[in-house]
Amino acid sequence: MTTILEAAAQILEAGGLAAFTTNAVAERAGVSIGTLYQYFVDKNALLMALARQEMGTALVEVGRALSGVDDPTPESRVRAMVRAMVHAFRGRSRARKAVVQAILAQGLGIEMVAPINNFIANIGTAIGQDAERLPALEREQVFVLSRALLGAIRAAVMEEQPFLQSRRFEDELVRLVMSYIESIARAAGRPL
Repeated sequence: MTTILEAAAQILEAGGLAAFTTNAVAERAGVSIGTLYQYFVDKNALLMALARQEMGTALVEVGRALSGVDDPTPESRVRAMVRAMVHAFRGRSRARKAVVQAILAQGLGIEMVAPINNFIANIGTAIGQDAERLPALEREQVFVLSRALLGAIRAAVMEEQPFLQSRRFEDELVRLVMSYIESIARAAGRPL
């Protein structure tokens, strides 16, 4: 199944949704179309599986970033989180755009974002319990912050902005997140 998903990502990166067919994916993966259909009922199921796989990978990277394993400072942790989100799909911007388009076209945007929001809420609560770390976020704060961050990244993906993976864009996203959490920390009497 991993080979099929990798082939799907390669097809999407090379030609977008226009080139994405189950036959093309099966051929690229080196499997029969029947084998592909044993795992995926249609190309939409394949797209959703690819989206879930990439989201899972990104969440692992975001979790590692927020845990502070590499650098415990709040800004470094936020930067690592932003970098993981911006570089999701291993830099395959056309594949990422195609998957986002498919998710939105099927009306599954909220369903696909739910695990990200739950993850941010859980990690925000966990890391906020230590005074040396980022403040815990309330439900409304998680909503605002996650939508602002994901919305900016999604817009850059969908608009095919050339700066998507640039350091400058990363800096601006880090500034957005840090300004927000610093204001939350100040309001709670716990400046970072």
